[in-house]
Amino acid sequence: MYPDKFYSVVEGIRTMKIRGAGRIAREAVKALKLVSENIDLEDRDKYISILRDAAKKLVDTRPTAVSLPNGLRYVLNRVLQSYESGASVEEMKSVLVESADNFIKSSLQAIKKIGKYGAGRIEDGDIIMTHCNSQSALSVIVNAYRMGKNIRVYATETRPRFQGRITVKVLNKEGIDVTMIVDSAMRYFINKVNKVVVGADAIAANGAVVNKIGTSLLALAANEARVPFMVAAETYKFSPDTLFGKLIIIEERDYREVAPESWVNKYKHLTIRNPAFDVTPPEYIDILITEIGVFSPSVFPLVVREMFGSFYSELEPWEK
Repeated sequence: MYPDKFYSVVEGIRTMKIRGAGRIAREAVKALKLVSENIDLEDRDKYISILRDAAKKLVDTRPTAVSLPNGLRYVLNRVLQSYESGASVEEMKSVLVESADNFIKSSLQAIKKIGKYGAGRIEDGDIIMTHCNSQSALSVIVNAYRMGKNIRVYATETRPRFQGRITVKVLNKEGIDVTMIVDSAMRYFINKVNKVVVGADAIAANGAVVNKIGTSLLALAANEARVPFMVAAETYKFSPDTLFGKLIIIEERDYREVAPESWVNKYKHLTIRNPAFDVTPPEYIDILITEIGVFSPSVFPLVVREMFGSFYSELEPWEK
């Protein structure tokens, strides 16, 4: 029913071949755009039905990365508005293309703005710790370095998928002095650090941040050591579901990412758990760095509601 490339995007997001919250959102929006381009009919209801089904397939790939459904909400809600206004299929296709292109462009611009605003919080001589692989967090660090600030970085391996190795590769290519450590060494090295900069996969209505497993441990260590803990994230990481009392689902991935299947077969009483994310309470977060400015965790949800509230509802656009 859908182009092969659509299914390859769905599988790529599900298996983490396509990773990073921002990239996941952009690829999902591109996939929906591809589906629309391949629909050859004039039935308005059928067109919307196909889009909703495609969006649902994309949303179901990763339950925690809220950037994915938010990107699809951004596009699909605008198409639905045109549908309710009586637009033809061709007119709705034009709305979808324009919305998708705008989202992708603003997503990429957001990372640049975050880097610019966040770099202002980095001082010459700072030693920074980061966790996982975040384009936004890297943008802050790299921008500070390009401004001529002499900085060093501690980057965690980020088990079990070792996303920290990607971070190390990027920093090393930039020429930044970087030290890679195992995740469990966070507290050991935290007293050598001046700032912590991490990304986010989702931000809740109370200002709590959902990010790669281990982030909350780093926040606790930073709080104990009185080290500022900064989160760099685009505004579309906000989870509108949390406005209506829903909790952000924490994805639990295949245990074979942690240990070989032979272990489970050999040790009959063994259970292996592999949560991909954890929740950092707002009281452990000093600032949120976004493309629209720097905020405290308590203020950020209010700002986002003011900006995007008209598009938030308890009913998802792919489920109406």
